[in-house]
Amino acid sequence: MSNAKFNLIVAACENMGIGLKGDLPWRLKSELKYFSRMTTKVKDPSKKNAVIMGRKTYFGVPESKRPLPGRVNIILSTTLSREDLPGDVILCKDLKGAVERIQQPDLRDIIENIWIVGGSGVYKEAMESPNCHRVYFTEIKAKFDCDTFFPDIPKTFKLVEPDHDVPADVQEENGIKYQYRIYEKSR
Repeated sequence: MSNAKFNLIVAACENMGIGLKGDLPWRLKSELKYFSRMTTKVKDPSKKNAVIMGRKTYFGVPESKRPLPGRVNIILSTTLSREDLPGDVILCKDLKGAVERIQQPDLRDIIENIWIVGGSGVYKEAMESPNCHRVYFTEIKAKFDCDTFFPDIPKTFKLVEPDHDVPADVQEENGIKYQYRIYEKSR
């Protein structure tokens, strides 16, 4: 795999759940805005970010919101064919292939950041990769019924102070408390 660094972004509840029947188990508008801002924000206005996700995650996004706007969407799947996706969505068989695809001349010069946005298996593979830099983890301080879970964060990751654009204090919406955490892989 190339030397392209990437970050993960995820929201998980106390039992490490991240999904239920292909949807989010909670409704947190502010947290969705945070996800959108973090995965869209670039320093160079001529560039975009790439979001890499598995097939189930992609189809879990409401149809009106996919592909995720303002970002290069890369879907990992061994079962989908090119015709199953909109023309501007890139299909790759695996994470290694996606990172290699981003290194191709047509994308290399327009991609600023690479975000891994789910699901469970993609997160696990990404955290084990030497290319993984950080996990942007929204800790939802409640338990929800889930059927999809975030894998354990490897011990090679340490909690770091939030960036200036990430709120450090506990947030609350719809009676649900949550906090943004950033784990960085030790080098």
